[in-house]
Amino acid sequence: MARLLSVNVGLPRDVAWQGRTVHTGIWKTPIEGRRRVRKLNIDGDGQGDTAGHGGEQRAVYVYQDESYRFWQEHLGRANLVPGQFGENFTVEGLVDSDVCIGDRFRIGSALLEVTQPRVTCYRLGIRMQEPDMAALLVKHGRPGFYCRVIEEGDVGAGDEIIQVARGPESMSVSEINALLYLPPHPRDRLECALKIPALSRSWRHSFEALLGQNAAAGNAGLGPAANPAPAWRGFRPFRVVRKIVETDDVTSLVLEPADGRAGAAALPGQFVIIRLGPSGTPAMTRSYSLSSNIDAASYRVSIKREPHGMASTYVADELQPGDVVQLGAPRGSFTLRQDTRPVVLLSAGIGVTPVLAMLHALAAEESPREIWWLHGTRNGREHAFGAEVRELLTGLPHHHGHVRYSRPDPGDRLGIDFDSVGRLDAALLRQLDLPRDGDFYLCGPATFMNDLTSGLRARGVAPDRIHTELFGAGPSLTPGIATSATKIPPHVPAGAPGPGPVVSFARSGLNVRWGPSYASLLELAETCDVPVRWSCRTGVCHNCESGLIAGDIGYQPDPLDAPADGNILICCARPVSDIVIDL
Repeated sequence: MARLLSVNVGLPRDVAWQGRTVHTGIWKTPIEGRRRVRKLNIDGDGQGDTAGHGGEQRAVYVYQDESYRFWQEHLGRANLVPGQFGENFTVEGLVDSDVCIGDRFRIGSALLEVTQPRVTCYRLGIRMQEPDMAALLVKHGRPGFYCRVIEEGDVGAGDEIIQVARGPESMSVSEINALLYLPPHPRDRLECALKIPALSRSWRHSFEALLGQNAAAGNAGLGPAANPAPAWRGFRPFRVVRKIVETDDVTSLVLEPADGRAGAAALPGQFVIIRLGPSGTPAMTRSYSLSSNIDAASYRVSIKREPHGMASTYVADELQPGDVVQLGAPRGSFTLRQDTRPVVLLSAGIGVTPVLAMLHALAAEESPREIWWLHGTRNGREHAFGAEVRELLTGLPHHHGHVRYSRPDPGDRLGIDFDSVGRLDAALLRQLDLPRDGDFYLCGPATFMNDLTSGLRARGVAPDRIHTELFGAGPSLTPGIATSATKIPPHVPAGAPGPGPVVSFARSGLNVRWGPSYASLLELAETCDVPVRWSCRTGVCHNCESGLIAGDIGYQPDPLDAPADGNILICCARPVSDIVIDL
């Protein structure tokens, strides 16, 4: 007979961890008497990170006494107490290998339905004082599971647990957990999982991504959308064959291979990592989108001169035709989808470059799709590629265009050079009759991206139809960590440089020597205030997956599932040679 051994609750608290403050609800303690189980929670309970825990489909977390006994032996721990794993219900019976997604159980007067395995994160490692705990739960198939509340009711320790329905497809919590996190990912089992109505939306989305994955390596259910692997590793020499002044502050470079080998066709929207600088000086490593329809013969990058920007100033003032730069292979998942749906290309400033490459591709194939071009800039002097865009649009049978100047010059002609005054924002989107069933591609400053993404969602555009690319370092994901009100730019760590290989953070423009005090590349990036994304910190969740442009790394511990070709998991990686990372 299955039985409820303990009801555990706890409100979020702030705890100190590695010099930072973590807001977490992982500390749960047993209560006496009976408690009300509600649609979103148990009375007296709370979650610190509602993005990863809690909500209707994760209202109650269940863990088993049998797994407690396993961990006591495996970890050599005799001090584990109910609530140790952050669970609301400690139960006897209901082991992960027997319980299925969609199973329904009556406990007291409450009725619950199993929706997904637990998604473990670093906070369990804090609670358990075992940093690798997130990986261990997955590796040993003991994640526990979440339930949604079908009928609210009262529960208490000692209640019998009565199964009232079996989940369709009979897929256990352990199998579902392994299907996402561990290779292989059999298509037939993924298809079975997607037939289970109770499966939570987030897991359903991950399995759909795995089904659509074409690449041989990587986990599209966890990491970046899979594209073909980069055409080459490291850097190759490319010669500047043309240098074009597009505006006062934008310069384009046309680059061809200088090593006698053919290049590689890029997907429209991809970027390259470039190393440049005068001979005898440390190389400057930067990331630039390709700005034209790309074949294997040549690439075009278009670079805006930034205030105090060493690389952009060098390109504008010193780099000359005939000079050689070092180029990484095209990469990136911000690419034009092949479909028949309408395409809406939105950009601001130099964010025009990747969507311009998409427009080139659509024009080259004389696409019959409905094409919208929306661009914002300050005035005609700063409006790069205006004539080029107009020519491309005229070759498309179903095109629409709208250019907005925020501060037009007296000579800028309304209705000819631009269509309206102001910023390209959500208010303008409401005025235009944009198709809601299209694919939307956005590139520009962070405020522009946030405003337009919110505006599109408010208009009913599905989130998976909104594709974004942000120049520079991407947004951080540091769940539960208290953020500083002051944003600190990336910097070299204090103190003497380490004795190890050079780690180049390409998007942040930073070169740092590795030292023995760092457990991983993630820790080095955090020390340098390079924006990073992570959750588990043990090679499970793939949130930290980043591009490895050049060099070699080793893992400790090994990831449970390999990242995509050309990528690494920085949370458990260390350099074994000089490396360049797309961060």
